[in-house]
Amino acid sequence: MVFRLHAADEAGGHRQKGGPVPWRVLCLAFGDIDVEFPNEHGGLRPFKYSMRPEETAKALWSFRQFPPLAKECSRGMARISYHIEPIERPLTSLTPAGCAASWPSPADVRPELLRYARAYDSVFVLWPQNDIATGVQIPSPGWGLAIGPGHIPGGATYCTIANAPDYCWDVPLAGEVWLHEWLHGVCDFYESKGFRMPEHNADGGGSHGYSQSPATGWGCYYRDLMTGRVAENGRMTGITPEAWLSGTIRSQKQKRSLIDRILKILEEP
Repeated sequence: MVFRLHAADEAGGHRQKGGPVPWRVLCLAFGDIDVEFPNEHGGLRPFKYSMRPEETAKALWSFRQFPPLAKECSRGMARISYHIEPIERPLTSLTPAGCAASWPSPADVRPELLRYARAYDSVFVLWPQNDIATGVQIPSPGWGLAIGPGHIPGGATYCTIANAPDYCWDVPLAGEVWLHEWLHGVCDFYESKGFRMPEHNADGGGSHGYSQSPATGWGCYYRDLMTGRVAENGRMTGITPEAWLSGTIRSQKQKRSLIDRILKILEEP
């Protein structure tokens, strides 16, 4: 199945005066899959599925709710410019993830990462894990999975989100699954720059005394995490306004590159 669905960048991908640099986020949307995955008998089971157009539309509708949700939870500090790239080829390989589970690792989408990823701070992969009609699914460690920066071309964070029944995309809060996985990589990035993050970062709500609301999910936790107000061992942790203002993966690389060029010029006789 081939589908075309593009999204305009929020704020045009440019820094608004006096504000943080927007995170550039890419969603690689796979509508088709044709793979084999391990079965309970130690063999391989074929799995071929094409997402229905309305199924894809609902998933990407949910993705579009993620940028305004991130902005709201961070009190305006997390600004996201995004693009959705429909992928016409089927996903033809998966990577073992332990206990007979599999997931689309960066190796499985390497052609697309080589082509697109260097222009972005974060990359999502939407993939067909579930045959909605029959209930057959590829075992995977979670609905969403994430790894921190530095594992794909260009150094962006990397997240995967599987397809799901329509009702899942706005329960309890539209866009939350995308925000959650994105925060794993964002927290890792800012922690590597010296900003203190709570233990388990995006997964730390329960262990820090927060509760999941049937109406707003982990929204209360995300608001404190994204404003640097999660208490841990007598200190406030999380992504502070100073962290957001320090830049994104790409903007910090560009800044370092500029400094290196200036220093090289100054060193010349």
